[in-house]
Amino acid sequence: MTPHTLSELAAELGLEALADSGAALSGVSTDSRTVKQGELFVAIKGETFDGNRFVDQAVAAGAAAVITSNPEVEGIPRIIVSDTLSVLRDLAALHRAELQMPVIAITGSTGKTSTKDLLAAAIPGAWASPRSFNNEVGVPMTVLGTPHQATALIAEVGSRGRGHIEFLMPAVRPDVAIVTNLGVVHLETFGTTDILADSKFELVESLSDSGTAVLPIDEPRLARPHRGTTVTFGTTPEADVRVGNVVVDDFGFPRFDLEVGSNRAQLRLGMAGAHQALNAAAAIAAGLAIGAEFGDLVERIEAATGSAWRMEIHRGRYTVVNDAYNANPDSMEAAMRTVAAMPGRHVAVLGTMAELGSVEAAEHARIGRLAFELGFAAVVTVGDEPGIAAAAGAIGRNVPDVAAARRVVGNLLDAGDVVLVKASRAVGLEALALELAAEAVA
Repeated sequence: MTPHTLSELAAELGLEALADSGAALSGVSTDSRTVKQGELFVAIKGETFDGNRFVDQAVAAGAAAVITSNPEVEGIPRIIVSDTLSVLRDLAALHRAELQMPVIAITGSTGKTSTKDLLAAAIPGAWASPRSFNNEVGVPMTVLGTPHQATALIAEVGSRGRGHIEFLMPAVRPDVAIVTNLGVVHLETFGTTDILADSKFELVESLSDSGTAVLPIDEPRLARPHRGTTVTFGTTPEADVRVGNVVVDDFGFPRFDLEVGSNRAQLRLGMAGAHQALNAAAAIAAGLAIGAEFGDLVERIEAATGSAWRMEIHRGRYTVVNDAYNANPDSMEAAMRTVAAMPGRHVAVLGTMAELGSVEAAEHARIGRLAFELGFAAVVTVGDEPGIAAAAGAIGRNVPDVAAARRVVGNLLDAGDVVLVKASRAVGLEALALELAAEAVA
C-alpha cells in the first residue's frame, strides 16, 4: 500500500486517529510476532484469539500505530473501532483501488489452492495468496501485500457460509472469478448444498459487466445469470475449455488432452492427481481471459508445483503421498483414486473429515467402502472418525492417536508400497506424513 500516515488512513476510512506521530506507515500486520518496524498493527479478535491482548508486544516489536477495539489503549498512535476485521477489509479495499493489474479470484469446495498454484506458475510476475490465505484475514492481507508492479493478483477466497465472500469483495473486486467445483464440504456451517452454491456464487456476483466467470460446465447450480461473460470448463464437448483422455502415470501425475477452440495441446502436470486436469483447465481459462497466450499458459502450467502437504509425493524404499493439509469427501476420493492407480500395494492413513453436518456418517462410510473397492491392502484411521474403518471391513483398523498410527503403519509398510496420509487438519497427520517420508528416503 502507498505509505500513509495514520491520520491520512483515518480520513480515508471515515475514522479518527489519536496521538498520530505524523510518520508514514510502512505496511500492515495482524501478527504481533512478525510485525515489522513502522507497520500498522491491526488487532483482530476471533473465536479463539484476541489480538487486542498483544498490542503492547506489537508496539515493542516496532509497530508505529495500532487499530484496536480496546478503548483503554493509550499513549500510542491509534484508531479505536468496534470491528477491526471490517477495518482490515477496508484497508485492503484502499490498496485494491490503487492496483492496475488484473485480479483473479478463486473459490470452490476443493481445488482452490491447486488452481491458484497453477495460475501463479502460468503468469510470470503474478502475486498470489501465500499458503492458504483464504479467510477474512488472509484475503485482505494478500491484497495488502500485492506490489504495484505485479502482473496479476491471484486471490484464493474461502467461505463457510452465506455472506463470507460478499464481505470480502470490496477488497478483491475480481476481473475473473473462478468456481472450481461444488462438493460436500462445510455442510455443518452451510446447512444445505443449495446454500453452499449460493455462497460460492457470491464471487461471481461481484463481477462487473466486463468481468469473466470461469465455471464448471457440469454444475447446474452455478448456471445462473450474472454480469460479465461465462467461460466453462469440463470434460464434455460443450465446455469452452475441454479436457479429455485423462491418464495418471505410475508416479501419480496426470496426462491429458486440452482443447480451447482451435487450440489443442497434450499436457503432463507436475502436480499429482487426475483431478488436477480440471484445475488446469480452469487456470488456462482464467489466463486466456486476461490476455495470456495459450501456448505460454500450457508450457508454464506443465512446470507448476503444488503447495506443501497437497499430494506431495516422496519416493524411496516406499512411496509416501502426503495430502495431509485438509480433507473432504471429494478430495479424499480423488486422492485415493490417484494412489490406487499407482503401482504397488496401497495403504491409507486417514482421519476424520470435519464439518460435514448431517452427511458426516454417510460420507465417512462411503470412503471406507471405496478403499475396499479400490483394493487397498490396509486402512488405518486415527482418532474419532464416524465410520471409515468400519466400512472398510477387514482392511480397516482404528487407532487412538498419531503415535499409535506410526507404530501400526511402521509394521505394515514394505518396499514398493504406496501410503496415502490424509485427514482434516485438526487430526494432525502432517507430522506422521513427514516422518514416513523421511524414513522412506533414509
